[in-house]
Amino acid sequence: MEKDRRRVPFRALAGDCRGATAVEYGLILSLIFMAIMGAVASLGSSVQGRWNNIAERVTSI
Repeated sequence: MEKDRRRVPFRALAGDCRGATAVEYGLILSLIFMAIMGAVASLGSSVQGRWNNIAERVTSI
């Protein structure tokens, strides 16, 4: 009988879906963040190249 009392909280946790929703939102946000960081990294190289080109032109004048 004492074992049944110990398992009651675990059964309640197993049936609760609120935590799973929070984890799903966290995963979605992390994927969005990774996509943004990838875009910034790829655009950063392009922008840096353009600024270097402008700097070279200005110093050659």
